[in-house]
Amino acid sequence: MELEELVTKFQQKDQKAFEQLYDMYGDSMHGVIYNIVRDNDIAEEIMQDVFIKAWNNSASYSAEKGRFFTWILNIARNAAIDKTRSKAFKNSKKNLDAEYFVDILQTSDNLDDKTDAIGIKKFVSKLAKKCIEVIELLYFKGYTQQEASEALDMPIGTVKTRNRNCIKELRNIVLR
Repeated sequence: MELEELVTKFQQKDQKAFEQLYDMYGDSMHGVIYNIVRDNDIAEEIMQDVFIKAWNNSASYSAEKGRFFTWILNIARNAAIDKTRSKAFKNSKKNLDAEYFVDILQTSDNLDDKTDAIGIKKFVSKLAKKCIEVIELLYFKGYTQQEASEALDMPIGTVKTRNRNCIKELRNIVLR
């Protein structure tokens, strides 16, 4: 079944379409969510919530505005970021074991293997270093633009402009 037809059936609340889209995008969504929350159980929970939210709000998806994958990826990313900002999540991370910090130290300077679940690492690696830094912080580590501005020690306007330009460049690379 073509993706367009599958999405239409999903919007018509067809359960088989839901299952197919879940199978198609589940691993990718989990990879993105996990990169932000760094907890497999929480990532699973959020991923299921994302698909239910997409199901309930499927009428708001419009092919004219972008691809279905991008639409659901944004839902996943936002849900994961919302979770990390929640009081319960912050409290659960107060007493982390050393394994968590070792993993952060090993993967904080580059896109780790879990990010490549969506197959984008090869495209992102073709970008300039300044683009990789911004995209990694904003999309793979869940930073807000303000947090990225502080981490990169640059004005927020520069982060926004660089993000927009780098995403445009990434889009051109992917479409080649």
